[in-house]
Amino acid sequence: MAADANGFDYGDDIFTEPDADTDTLANLGPLTAMAGSWVGSSGADTHLAAEGLVRDAFTEQFELQPIDPQTNGPQLLYGLRYHTRVVKVGEVETFHDQVGYWLWEPATKTVTLTIAIPRGQVLLAGGTAEPDATEFEVRAAVESETYGILSSPFLDQNFRTLSFGMHVTIHAEGTWSYEEEVMLDIAGHDEPFSHVDGNTLSRVAPPIPNPLAAQDS
Repeated sequence: MAADANGFDYGDDIFTEPDADTDTLANLGPLTAMAGSWVGSSGADTHLAAEGLVRDAFTEQFELQPIDPQTNGPQLLYGLRYHTRVVKVGEVETFHDQVGYWLWEPATKTVTLTIAIPRGQVLLAGGTAEPDATEFEVRAAVESETYGILSSPFLDQNFRTLSFGMHVTIHAEGTWSYEEEVMLDIAGHDEPFSHVDGNTLSRVAPPIPNPLAAQDS
């Protein structure tokens, strides 16, 4: 039996791919409202520095565009490819750069987030949600073999990420917001540190149809 960690049965055939709808935007479940280009000017970040606790305000440009349907044998995923760039208020230099995918699996009602940042870290976080959910969470933990976290040797030794959690809220007025908490084991500190940040995003441009959908239109 081909089953996932939650016991969902994909059947015995792990190679045959299911038929997929070419229109990704029509199959994103709770991710639907996040598709497009967004800006946020109310970002807040709390982190630890040599001088102690630091709080920064930031602006953000967040691009989320639909990709063609993806399959792993019988597993069918619809998703958004994203890039977000964060800048401290009043500055030009990139404060945080991040790329990855938001994925929705209708059969299991699973939301998956992939993260890659150019400081030597990647992670895979997941959670479940109803297709029409306006709030959902994804989580990852270090040393997990599924929804886990990998870091470069320097980060692992000095700023080890123990866990990651992100809560997304879709608002009725057409915006969406997120709150993140990253628990860090920082060298020289006895207790794990909670690094938190969040922002509210407003759409500035609609999504661009995925290649298959554009071809069929």
